[in-house]
Amino acid sequence: MRKRLIQISGFLISSLGWLFVLCTMAMDYWRITKIGGQGGSFIIKVAWYWSNLWSDCYTDSAAVTNCRDYPVLWNVAYYVQAVRGLLMCGLTIGFFAVVCCFVGMECTYIGGSDKTKDKVLFAGAVLHFVGGKYELGPPVFLGLAGCFFILVGAVLYAVTVYKVIRRGRYLNYSTLIPFLVSTTTTSYN
Repeated sequence: MRKRLIQISGFLISSLGWLFVLCTMAMDYWRITKIGGQGGSFIIKVAWYWSNLWSDCYTDSAAVTNCRDYPVLWNVAYYVQAVRGLLMCGLTIGFFAVVCCFVGMECTYIGGSDKTKDKVLFAGAVLHFVGGKYELGPPVFLGLAGCFFILVGAVLYAVTVYKVIRRGRYLNYSTLIPFLVSTTTTSYN
């Protein structure tokens, strides 16, 4: 029962994290520049030039906003392309991580035996770790909170299956104990 609660908590926390990261893709104000006192206009005193991942916008002091969408993918600054690519790759990996963790959770009836489900859950936790690390722009607070939730959820998943996977694959106690006994009784003169 405790294992199920930890896995459900990990699922909810990591899914909330991926939702936060998804929201950062649509947020405005990735880059902001304040333009004031230029152009000799007496009416427009201050203006803001800002952009997100999908468009450039200009807002004047009268709160009139004009936006221009990026016409083609390759006609964008390199850092915007990099952030777009990292976010999309991270979200794709995160989708597969959520699916793997859902299948591998103890409370679901799909995925096979418990040993297989533990391996699938561990693979999902690794995908959460890989997909949750990348750089964000100024909507950094929501993105960092999302990344924190993703990593906490991945740790919760990994904790529930770590002992099972480690015991089954790496440690064989029947062969380990005689080896330890023989090395401790041998004296080197």
